Amino acid sequence: MTQIFEFKSNGKFTVTVDENNVKIKSKGMLNYINKGSRGEKSIPIKSITAIQFKDPSLTAGFIQFAYSGSSESKGGVFDAVKDENTVLFAKKELKQAKELVDLIESKRHASSAPQTTAVSSADEILKMKELLDAGVLTQDEFDAKKKQLLGI
Repeated sequence: MTQIFEFKSNGKFTVTVDENNVKIKSKGMLNYINKGSRGEKSIPIKSITAIQFKDPSLTAGFIQFAYSGSSESKGGVFDAVKDENTVLFAKKELKQAKELVDLIESKRHASSAPQTTAVSSADEILKMKELLDAGVLTQDEFDAKKKQLLGI
């Protein structure tokens, strides 16, 4: 499911999150002047190593995505404004910004969860047959394991 987040207060940002990617599209003169960027930046969720989040106060808040090969700005909001991996937002957009971060974090953790592969009974029987043929198992042991796997 694709979700779209619009931030319009400090520059114009559209962030689209699907199953695999975070896409940041910046529009407007403010973004062009600060970032010199146009178009859309796509970051694979599985490559995101960190998300820096700053609440808005006297200045804008921001969400900055770090990934292997990117350079994270270290100078707060003034450097973040120039970073193409950063989305700026105002106080009135704080709730939406937190929802965006929570969504991406949940997808990051889901994609990093170890994948377990189920081994079918047929695969197990084939392995047992190989052990029987190699002389590791006796015919009786093979037959007993086969019955167990088939539920007989």
